[in-house]
Amino acid sequence: MPEPSERSEAGVPIYRYQEPVGDDAPVGGDPDLIDAITAHIEEHLGPVEQVFHEIVSPTVHVDIYWVAPSRSLPYHTLVTSGMSERPMSVPADMDEWAFAELMVTLPASWPLTMEAWEEEENYWPLRWLKTLARFPHEYGSWLGDGHTVPNGDPPERFAPSTRLCGMMLVPPVSYPERFSALEVSPGRTIHFWSLMPLYREEMELKLKEGIDALLERLDAEGIKEVIDPARKNVAQRRRWWFG
Repeated sequence: MPEPSERSEAGVPIYRYQEPVGDDAPVGGDPDLIDAITAHIEEHLGPVEQVFHEIVSPTVHVDIYWVAPSRSLPYHTLVTSGMSERPMSVPADMDEWAFAELMVTLPASWPLTMEAWEEEENYWPLRWLKTLARFPHEYGSWLGDGHTVPNGDPPERFAPSTRLCGMMLVPPVSYPERFSALEVSPGRTIHFWSLMPLYREEMELKLKEGIDALLERLDAEGIKEVIDPARKNVAQRRRWWFG
C-alpha cells in the first residue's frame, strides 16, 4: 500500500499514481467466483439479463453483469465480476476490505447496445467500471468507501455531453442491504460499491471540507446512485445577477 503523496485541507489523503506496478499478463477468470457472484446478484437484484464478457483480460478478468429494470429496481444495474479475483493492497488493519466489486446504476432510458456504445456519451459508465476494477491491482493500491478517482489531473469530463469528471465509491443504498457484501469463504468477504460520478467542484469540496460535507449536500438534493449526466452540481457557486 503506497503512502499518500499529500493531504487536503480536510486531512483527506491524496495519492498520485504514475506508472502501473501490477502484472498485466492475460488471465481467464475464476469459475467458482463467477458462479458465487452470479448467484448473489440473482438472489438480491433479479435475473441477469446479459453478461458482457471480456475477450482479452490483463491483470484480472472483468465481466459486467446486466440486471434489467424491474418493478422493485426501476433502473439498469451493471455489476462487475472479477475485481475480487485478487485481494487489494489495503492498509494493515483493514484486511476485511481487501475484496471488492463495483456497480453503476443507469436510468431505464439509457441505451445498452453495442451500437450505442460506439458513442462515448453512452459508454463511459461501463468504461469506468472496467478501469476502476483493474486500478487497485495495476497500481498496488485499493478502493473503498468514499474513495474518489478523478478523470485525469486536472480532471476532464467523461464525455462531451457531461461535465461530470470524477468517480466516488459509495455503499449501494438504493439496493437491498444484504446485497452489499458476499462472504465467499471464511476471511474472504466481497464488498460491493456503487460508482457515483462527481463534478470537479464537488471533488474540491470533499478535499476542502471532507466527505460528510459533500454527502450532506448530495442527500439534501436527493442525489443517489442513478447516473444523470446533467444533474445539479451541489458545489456550484451561486451567481447573483442585478439588473
